Amino acid sequence: MTSATERDTQAVSQFVERFGGILADTGVPRMPARILAALLTTDSGRLTAAEIAELLQISPAAVSGAVRYLTTVQIVSREREPGSRRDVFRMRDNVWYETTFRKDQMLGMIDEVLGEGVSALGSDSAAGARLDETREFFRFVHGELGTLLDRWRVHREKWLDERTS
Repeated sequence: MTSATERDTQAVSQFVERFGGILADTGVPRMPARILAALLTTDSGRLTAAEIAELLQISPAAVSGAVRYLTTVQIVSREREPGSRRDVFRMRDNVWYETTFRKDQMLGMIDEVLGEGVSALGSDSAAGARLDETREFFRFVHGELGTLLDRWRVHREKWLDERTS
């Protein structure tokens, strides 16, 4: 395993671009994806806007818009260090769990709206049947995701215990 002092900055930069690209391919806007990848590669999980701009070689305006997106979707938090006028952007703790949990809640809303659509179209119509199958898929995913999140919490605790022992 490479220590923080032995890191190959070019390899880290290539990772940031590659992982940012993959996140962008999954639907995360490109600049927020790059910033998220950059934050993941810092030991502190924190960077100032100036550090982000320098690291990614982007404009302050690009940083501003991207971190606004990341704070809105609650992946990153904006903090102010005591005695400083600069904002620091930090990865939220347990961000993947929290983000997935919010998606789990959204699936419940999707189920409700799809039910309204099935009622409006009639379950015996082709469109109503298609919506009903869509609704059933999301109900299934919603049920499985809750179980998966519970399993993650148990797995994470075990993993954290193993890392610290």
